[in-house]
Amino acid sequence: MGIILYGAPLSPFVRKADVLLREKGVEFELESVNIMPMPDWFVEISPARRIPVLRDTDIGKEGPVGTIPDSSAICAYIEKKFPEPNLYPADPYEHGRAVWFEEYCDSELAGAIGMGIFRPIQFNRFQGKEPDVAAAKKGYAEKLPKPLDYLEGEIGDSGFLVGDMLSIADVSLVCQLAQLALVAGPLDTSRWPKIADLVERLSATDSFTPCLVICKKIVKQDTIDLTA
Repeated sequence: MGIILYGAPLSPFVRKADVLLREKGVEFELESVNIMPMPDWFVEISPARRIPVLRDTDIGKEGPVGTIPDSSAICAYIEKKFPEPNLYPADPYEHGRAVWFEEYCDSELAGAIGMGIFRPIQFNRFQGKEPDVAAAKKGYAEKLPKPLDYLEGEIGDSGFLVGDMLSIADVSLVCQLAQLALVAGPLDTSRWPKIADLVERLSATDSFTPCLVICKKIVKQDTIDLTA
């Protein structure tokens, strides 16, 4: 059996699948794909032209057979194929809530961080330009508070988003906020204490650390204080 995860470690969506595989103790190969421009062989297995894509070589070793695109579809597949430990609650309502938070973090929060903050800073750096700090500060002030305020209010006394267990909801949240931390440092613990605590706890685990170590080697510059 062989699992290959295609993508770039700096992607929070690749990170999500990476973390899930590590949480379940699955051996896999992370194969980096340069998507600018995207190679033809990857376009064939990623119709939406996005990363990540997972390949299960037990099913197919080349072409679309054996592949699953999209991080949410990949994580659902991982959960079914490797059910222990479970990262999707068994209770139907809690399962639905966990999937909802995954979607919310992958869309609303990802948009606020990726387009509003990470891109103006780090994409400019990759292109040899100065970070657009003004745009990033605007994104931080105007786009980030709404999703974070909502998610802060949803974390229970257990320290998790759903029930008393780590779930795909928490993994999705921390994977997105790790992206923010790379360029802007840690969250304001006085405003979002529960989220900040969750990020600190999970980022230090064996499941999150390997990908974050690689990302910190890619993003070598100092973080920028966007609250000033």
